[in-house]
Amino acid sequence: ALGALGACVVGSALAEDAKAEGKVVDGFSEADLGTMAQGAEKHEFQAEVSRLMDIIINSLYTDKQVFLRELVSNAADALEKARFHSVQDESFLGDSKDLEIKIEHDADAKTISITDTGVGMSKADLINNLGTVAKSGTTNFLEAMAEGADSNLIGQFGVGFYSAFLVADKVSVTSKCNEDATQHVWESTADASFTIVADPRGNTLGRGSRVTLHLKEDAHDYLSEDKLKEASKKYSQFIQFPIYVKVKKEVDVEAEEDDDDDDKEDEEEKDDVETKDDEEKEEEKDAK
Repeated sequence: ALGALGACVVGSALAEDAKAEGKVVDGFSEADLGTMAQGAEKHEFQAEVSRLMDIIINSLYTDKQVFLRELVSNAADALEKARFHSVQDESFLGDSKDLEIKIEHDADAKTISITDTGVGMSKADLINNLGTVAKSGTTNFLEAMAEGADSNLIGQFGVGFYSAFLVADKVSVTSKCNEDATQHVWESTADASFTIVADPRGNTLGRGSRVTLHLKEDAHDYLSEDKLKEASKKYSQFIQFPIYVKVKKEVDVEAEEDDDDDDKEDEEEKDDVETKDDEEKEEEKDAK
């Protein structure tokens, strides 16, 4: 399957982001995006994957919220694999011992990110798992769709990742695994191709994957904290790992030496959506 992939150095869609006025997008600075745009390799999707994505993108009746179910399920699978490896090798988890999923959104950048501390993927894994299909999942899904099956069942065919394109016109996957010393970034705008490049920031994940969805205009309602928390609780019922939704709150800060009583402080709160009693863990940032 890899022989069918044509690799070449391209500017990719990252170049457009690099033109932003010094803006940091999903943790990447303008300089990072410029470096990635210059060194990105472009690959063509396997034909069946392109057909699958066309069906998803043009789906009118699908419950678009299934994207979160599928991405959380994939993250949980990666965590389960990491836990399995840690049983075989106590040193496998290294410094990233917490097996968890974090969901966050950026209202300004119009993105949603799902991060896990699972096994992660190497460069070859990203190409094979997200660009080609060694298994028959895509073919079976396409056949089922031709017979009138509900596309909401996409996860049953092992190709649920592509449901991200129900709500996103660009998807980025940053991943790091123990077997590959380099962290890589995979990206596609659903145009029959994808790019992959070494992350210029180095290893920021430790181990695991971060999937970032650049939302379509008609999916901006998912930038709601309440909607993300509600959906996360719904899809976490059968997940054995904690899922945290990051939200921000503004709280009044009592003036100590300053006379300004209106100072605000951003407080980052992690809502554990898996616990039944809705416990909340809060992390506070310094007042700005």
